[in-house]
Amino acid sequence: MFTGLIEELGSVRAVEKSAAEWLLWIRCGFAIEPVRLGDSIAVSGACLTVVEWRRGEFAVQVSAESLRVTTLGSLLPGQEVNLERALRMGDRLDGHLVQGHVDAVGRVERIAPRGQSLETWFRVPKETGRYIVPKGSVAVDGVSLTVNQVADVAEGTRFSVNLIPHTRKKTTLASLTAGREVNVETDLLGRYVERLLGRGGGTARRCVDEAFLQEQGF
Repeated sequence: MFTGLIEELGSVRAVEKSAAEWLLWIRCGFAIEPVRLGDSIAVSGACLTVVEWRRGEFAVQVSAESLRVTTLGSLLPGQEVNLERALRMGDRLDGHLVQGHVDAVGRVERIAPRGQSLETWFRVPKETGRYIVPKGSVAVDGVSLTVNQVADVAEGTRFSVNLIPHTRKKTTLASLTAGREVNVETDLLGRYVERLLGRGGGTARRCVDEAFLQEQGF
């Protein structure tokens, strides 16, 4: 579990490809002693497992499935990535609960200045957009952001966020341009609520609606 508050920018040193999976070597400024084999680290929003480490860098395996559903397959040596180590019990939760399980690859539609911030619009598939709500939380490339506006369109769902100067300084979102693909993870609470209410594919549980509440005496 993560918070969506990026600890630092790392850079890809090498990409070792094979038919089944890739190995990414990532340079970072973490004091290496706290990083152990098997630790989880979110790399631009995708939760990956540390399989090797050396002074100043670590390696993570990226499965074929992760390559399919994220932007990790487009990473090149020298490219910057957002890094966050897993949340520990007792840590402050200043962002929101992020699993590091990417829901969809979104695309930047447009960026417009709004004072010192940048209003940035993204588009995601409708099946992902249903879980994005105004003033809710969303993770873009692992960065916890507050949703401003949401609009369902024929091509999917569009949503906007404000990128303040601090966020742009500390993350890779400073380099976003129109057309760029990003990893998007919606707030997991919405998915659990939908499942518990009997929507989202389940048929065994009845939906909580006005008729149900009246039958229960409400």
